Amino acid sequence: MPDAGSGPSLYAPFGLDDDPGALGLARLVAPTPDGAVLVHHRRADPADPADPAAPVTILLHGAAGSWTTWTPYLRAAAEAGRPVAAPVLVDLPGWGGSPAPTPALDVDAAARVVLAVADALGHPRFELVGHSLGALVALHVAATSPGRVTRLGLVSPTTFSALEAAARPWSGVRRLPALVLLRGVFAVLPRASSVLLRAAARVGLLTALASPVFRHARRVPRSVREAFVAEVRPVAFVVATRSAPGYDTSAWSAYRGPASAAAGADDAFAELDDLVRLRAVLPQCRTTLLPECGHFAHVEWPAATVDALA
Repeated sequence: MPDAGSGPSLYAPFGLDDDPGALGLARLVAPTPDGAVLVHHRRADPADPADPAAPVTILLHGAAGSWTTWTPYLRAAAEAGRPVAAPVLVDLPGWGGSPAPTPALDVDAAARVVLAVADALGHPRFELVGHSLGALVALHVAATSPGRVTRLGLVSPTTFSALEAAARPWSGVRRLPALVLLRGVFAVLPRASSVLLRAAARVGLLTALASPVFRHARRVPRSVREAFVAEVRPVAFVVATRSAPGYDTSAWSAYRGPASAAAGADDAFAELDDLVRLRAVLPQCRTTLLPECGHFAHVEWPAATVDALA
């Protein structure tokens, strides 16, 4: 729910809302070739049958998130008079309420899941918005199935520098130390990491744990910080980064539709040059750099992110 005094000019004005009914969302378990996927969605007009031609926006969370990560963005969009009419919020396999697949999904498989969810809901074409790892998956879907994506939105995307750092950790530790060190810990202690993170949160280290990803961790609502720790999936995170070596970012140019990207100036998992490089691959991409913002632009500055992606 919104914190007291919430508004477009305030930092992190909304907590996370885990009540789908309050947002008018229906719950669906969609079958995919890679396992069942939990989806929360809303039609533009719930009284009418689903129209495959109606605008639909599929939203993909990052490596420490679930569908609830998008609730501040949905609320900010509604307050701005530009509500997301028909959102489809996907918990990728292994995150949120979706069961973990065996083996964990790489980027190719995650993209396959997105298309399967769209097919299950009867949407041959859709807008696609992703955060962090979800933005990488969105780019991969747009590149491999460009005719299906009508508009692309990227929020705090992990793109060029993150892929390069994951592929070459020895040099990457100088460029993006938070990303490389986190990946190293998760790779060595894949299952113990979650236990240790939750234990640290219980003894009062919640803000410290959230500091690398939020510009002002103390000002972020507690529900956001708690969800960040609870939704970390070390095994899935490490497997996803294995797609980095040899990944061809030039393939993204196959998508020729409209695109927008919003990133924080203080993002520990990206470099400022990433937005410049993104425009070179996607000439139609409009980019926005948000000051005083870390890795969760849609949570830290949701109204500005809505503007950037409009």
